Amino acid sequence: MKNTSHFIISVIRVTIYLFAAPMLYAQSASEIEEVTVFGQKQPYRGDVPLESLPQQVQVISADLIDQLDHTEFQSALDMAGGVARQNSFGGLWDSFAIRGFAGDENLPSGYLINGFSGGRGYSGNRDTSNIETIEVLKGPGSALYGRGEPGGTINVVTKKPQFEKRGHINASFGNYSNRRVEADYTNKLSDSVAFRINGAYKDAGSFRDTIETKKLDLTPSLLFKISDKTSINYELEILDQETPFDRGIVAIDLDPEVVDVENYYGEPQDGPIKIEATGHQFLLQHDLDSGWSVLAGLGYRDSSFEGLSSETELSGSRQILTRTQIQDQIEVAPNSYVNRQRRERDYDATDLSARVELTGTFESDSMTHHFLVGMDAYDYELDTVQNRWRDNFQTSTYYVDLNNPVYGQAQDQVLGPNTDRLETQKAFGIYFQDQIDISDQWKVLLGLRYDDFSQDITNRRNDPATVSTSEETALSPRFGVTYEATDNLSLYASYAEGFRPNSGADAYGNNFDPEESKSYELGMKLASLDGHIYTTIAWFKMEKSNILTADPVNAGESAALGGAESKGLEIDIAGELSDSVDMMFSYAYVDAGTTSDLWNFDWWVTLPAGSELVNIPKNSANLMMSKKFDMNGADASVGFTINYVDDRLGETIDPTYRLPKYTLVNLFGSYQLNDQVKLTMNIDNLLDEKYYVSSYHKWWTTPGAPTNYVMGVTYSF
Repeated sequence: MKNTSHFIISVIRVTIYLFAAPMLYAQSASEIEEVTVFGQKQPYRGDVPLESLPQQVQVISADLIDQLDHTEFQSALDMAGGVARQNSFGGLWDSFAIRGFAGDENLPSGYLINGFSGGRGYSGNRDTSNIETIEVLKGPGSALYGRGEPGGTINVVTKKPQFEKRGHINASFGNYSNRRVEADYTNKLSDSVAFRINGAYKDAGSFRDTIETKKLDLTPSLLFKISDKTSINYELEILDQETPFDRGIVAIDLDPEVVDVENYYGEPQDGPIKIEATGHQFLLQHDLDSGWSVLAGLGYRDSSFEGLSSETELSGSRQILTRTQIQDQIEVAPNSYVNRQRRERDYDATDLSARVELTGTFESDSMTHHFLVGMDAYDYELDTVQNRWRDNFQTSTYYVDLNNPVYGQAQDQVLGPNTDRLETQKAFGIYFQDQIDISDQWKVLLGLRYDDFSQDITNRRNDPATVSTSEETALSPRFGVTYEATDNLSLYASYAEGFRPNSGADAYGNNFDPEESKSYELGMKLASLDGHIYTTIAWFKMEKSNILTADPVNAGESAALGGAESKGLEIDIAGELSDSVDMMFSYAYVDAGTTSDLWNFDWWVTLPAGSELVNIPKNSANLMMSKKFDMNGADASVGFTINYVDDRLGETIDPTYRLPKYTLVNLFGSYQLNDQVKLTMNIDNLLDEKYYVSSYHKWWTTPGAPTNYVMGVTYSF
C-alpha cells in the first residue's frame, strides 16, 4: 500500500452517461420496488417497496455521480436535500448533518456500506469509484438500523461482480495540477464465480497553498454463486491516502473574507497525514423454498491516522492575533500574525461487525405481512494517542503572517502527551419490522429494536491508568402508516425513538451519555399522470438530548450540549421534462437549535434555548437540468447545476460568528466520440464565488474552491 506512486500517474475521469439522465429522487415502483443488486438484497430492507415506506427516500446513482464529476462521497452528498457539510477534521474525513443533526463530531459521520458501518474509525475521504448507488433514507428509521441519527441513514451500495465482461478506464486532468485515473473491470472466472476490480489513483494539488494529495483506492470483489438460491459475496477495500492537515483560514473580526482563501497557516515541514484502511465484507444470501430469505454478513475494518500538524491556536490567552506584543524587539501588530500549536497524532481503530436476518412475506386473514427479524453486533476499538507542543503568546515565535505566510519554523519542539486513551465499544441488537398491507390502500409499519451497549475508556495518561465504564440498554420503537390514495399519490406518517452512543470522553475523562431522540414525519409522494415527474414533500420534527458540540470551556474538546430540536420541510422534484430534457430540484428548510440554556464561559454570555446549531443552513436548494442532443451524428449532452446554501452559525463558542450564504453555478457536458470513447468536461463554481463550506471555530474555517475545471476521457470495453 505504501508505494502508490507507481500506480498510474495520469488523471481523472468524468464519465457522463447523461443520456441515461440518472436522477436523485424517489423513483417509481417499477424501478426500485426492491433494491436487489446482482441478485443480492440489501440488509435491513426486507421486501418492502421503497415507495411504500413511510419516509422520504433519495437515491443517487453512479451515473449521476459520474455526470457531475463527484469523485468523492462527500461532494456527492451535496446533491441530497437537507444534507449539510460539517467540520471535516483538517479536510481528512467525511462529515455531514442530515436534517440538522450531525452526530459525533469526534469521528467521521456515520453511514453504512452494504449495511455495515463505514463511519467508525479512519477511512479518509471516501472515493466514489466503487459506488453503485447512495441511498439517503431520511427520517425515522432507528428502530431498524439502530444506533443512528434520527435525521436519516445513508447506505452506500457498492458495485458487484457481473457474469459478463465489461469495464472502462477513465482519465482526467484539471487546474491545480489535478490528475486522476480510474479503472473498473468485471468478468466471470467460471459459470459460478465472477470477479470485479475497480479503483482510482489521485495525484492532485489544491487551491490551498502547499496542499497536495496522493490517494489510492482499490476495491476487488468476488461473487460465488453456490446455487440458484445461494450466493456469497466477498469485498476487499484498500485505502492509502497522504494529505496535509489543513484547518482552513482565519476570520478577522468575524469576517472570513478578509484573508485570501489560498493562505495556509499550517506548516509544510510537518509533511502529510497518512491514512491507511483495509476493509473486508462477507455477504451471504440464501433463498428458502417458502419464499423467505436469509441474509448474513461479516465485516472487519482496520484503519490508522498518523502524522504531524501545525494548527492555529484557539485559546485567546495564547493567540497574538488579538493583541499587540513585543517579541525580540519586533512589534507584532494586531490582525497581522497568527500563533500556532503543533500536534502529533497516532490514531488506530478496528471494527468487527456481524449481522443475520430473516425476511419474507406471509398472509394473515386478509392482510399481507412483510416481515423482517434480525440481530447484529459489533466490537469496536479506538486507540487515540496525541502529543502536543504549545507556548503562550509572550514567548512563542511559532506564528505566521496572515497575509504572507513564511514557513520553516518547525524545529525540534518536544511534544508532550495530550491524549492517550483506549476506547472499546461492544454492542448487540435485536430488531424486527412488520409492514402490514391492511388493504390495497392502507399500509401500517410496526418496528422495535433492542440494543445492549457497553463502553470502556482507559485513560493511560494517568498513573496508574484509570478506566471509565458505562453500560446502556435501550428499546427503540417505530410506527408508520401509508395511505396510497391513487396510483400516483400516497400520504404517510411516521414516528420513531432512537438511541446512539457517543464515542470518546469529555475534557475530564468522563464518558459521554448516549444520545436519545424522538422523530416525527408527515409526507406526500406524488407522480405525474404520465409517470415522468416525481415529487416528495415531507414535514419533520426531531428532538435529541446529550448531543456533542465544542466545549465552551476547553478549546478543542467536546461536551454534551444538552437538548436540541430540528424541524423543517423538504421538497424533492425530479424526472423528465421531455424526451431530451431532465431535471432535479430539491429544497430544504431546517430550523435546528438548542432546547436548553447553555452558559458560555469564554465569552461570559448565556446561549439561550433556541440558539442555532453550528453549520446548519435554514434554507438550501439544488437545481440540476440536462439536455441530450445530436452533434454531427454523435450523442452529446450539456447541463448545469445551481446550489444554494443559506448563511449559518460558524461556531458554538461565539454565536455572532456566521458563515455567509453562497450560490454555486456548475456546468457539465459530454460528447460520445465513438462507441467506446467519450469526452467530458466539468466547470465548478463558474462565477468564481468566494464561499466557506463549514467551520469549527472562527479561526478554523474551511473555504470553498474558486473556479475549477476537469476534462476527461473514458474508454469503455
